Parts: sequence; structure tokens; C-alpha cells
Amino acid sequence: MKVILLKSVSKLGNKYDVVNVASGFAMNSLFPRGLAEVANAKSIARVSEFKEAEAADRKVREELLIKSLADVSKAMLEIEVKANEKGHLFAGLHKEELAAVLKAQANFDIAPEYIELKKPIKEVGEHKVAVKIGDKEGEIHINIKAL
Repeated sequence: MKVILLKSVSKLGNKYDVVNVASGFAMNSLFPRGLAEVANAKSIARVSEFKEAEAADRKVREELLIKSLADVSKAMLEIEVKANEKGHLFAGLHKEELAAVLKAQANFDIAPEYIELKKPIKEVGEHKVAVKIGDKEGEIHINIKAL
């Protein structure tokens, strides 16, 4: 049975993908949870319009973020977290936490997907984290202090 995914489903596909699944799986799992709908000509046309609108919206957001990238590079974030006496954090700081702090302290709404962080930050001190939006790059300066 061909279905259109309304949300991303692990090991199956991403939002708005048209996938082939067993009819029992669709009827018993995907449809009741609102994760998919039956794929027909009308719904496929509607979903393609959603995809185009979402792509256009993403492009506009990226252009606005690129314009504010210089201001992001000037921002200095200060984060206080629990750490031991040697300066190692009890829990590493991930992209999602950095994006939330960036929004709260500097009023920049940057999605975690644009923050280039190879591994979580696990030490107290000053850190520079790259932000890459399209082909433009900037840096966030972060000062992590122990509580």
C-alpha cells in the first residue's frame, strides 16, 4: 500500500515521502497515530505543494539568518553549568542546548542543524563554535562557568 508520511518515521522515511508499506502496518500503526495517509493523485499533488512551500520558507529563513550571522559572531554567551573541581562538566553541552541559550541570551533563533559541533562541549572555559548557514560561516563565542 502506498502512503504519504505526515511526519518523519525512523527506518521508513521522512516527512512527505511516498513509501510502500504493508497494508496491515498502515492500518494498525501509521493511520491511527496520524503518521501517514493514503497516497492518491489528489493527496500527492497537495503534498508536493506543501514541499514547495516549505522549501521556499526554509530559503527565506536561511537568507535572514545569513544577514544576522555577523551579529551572531559578535555575541558572547555565558553559560553556568555543574562541573567538578577539575573543570569537567557533568553533562556535555549539545547543539540543542546551545541553540536554546543563543535564543534566550542573544535573541537569535538558529536551528541546531546549523551549529557545527562535532562532539559535545565537556569542559569549563571559553569555546568557539562554528555556525554554517548555506555557504556562509560564523562563530559563536561561549564562556562556560562552573556553578
